[in-house]
Amino acid sequence: SMAEEHADAQHQFDEAEEAREQTHEAEGVKHPQASEDVSATPDSSEANACASSESVESSQEEASSVSELDEALLKVAELEEQIARKNADLYNLQQEYGNYVRRSKAEALGQFELGKTKVLEALIPVLDNAALAREHEELHGSAGKIVDELESTLTTNFKLERFGAVGDSFDPHMHEALVHSTSAQVDAEQVQILMQPGYRIGEKVIRPARVGVVSPE
Repeated sequence: SMAEEHADAQHQFDEAEEAREQTHEAEGVKHPQASEDVSATPDSSEANACASSESVESSQEEASSVSELDEALLKVAELEEQIARKNADLYNLQQEYGNYVRRSKAEALGQFELGKTKVLEALIPVLDNAALAREHEELHGSAGKIVDELESTLTTNFKLERFGAVGDSFDPHMHEALVHSTSAQVDAEQVQILMQPGYRIGEKVIRPARVGVVSPE
């Protein structure tokens, strides 16, 4: 009986020792994991710090990139405004030059017409004398041919036209009345006497015809 009790006690002691050893083994397995986890924690913190630093740097780079883009867009806008102003200045200059050219051409044409008119006005007394000599049959031979050629040249090249005849309706823009009379034989005011023919270039009268006018009574 004593031996059996001793054997039971030894058996219980062995089981307790075995349980204790199993507990220590289990704790020994957990501790390395915990140690590994603890030792791994600094690495994880460093990784997070690196990631955070990279994120900050990336944000700074993006902000810098946006700032540079804004500056570039602002510069482009300034250049576009300068180009628009230059184009406006160029347009105004072209308009001024165009107006100057038109004025110059108009003035040159006006000077040409004025010079031509003065030359023709100077020739009108010669033409009057030639017409008077022709009426009296005093214009013959080479002198007559020269006068004919002169009148033909003035008509062809300068469009000079002689006008005025007895019976024409009186027009104060084309006739200069030197004599006036009335008559029951006429129904409207008209040329009764042609003293000197008139000359014109197109619609421009160089010299009005000098006439005697008759009006109805």
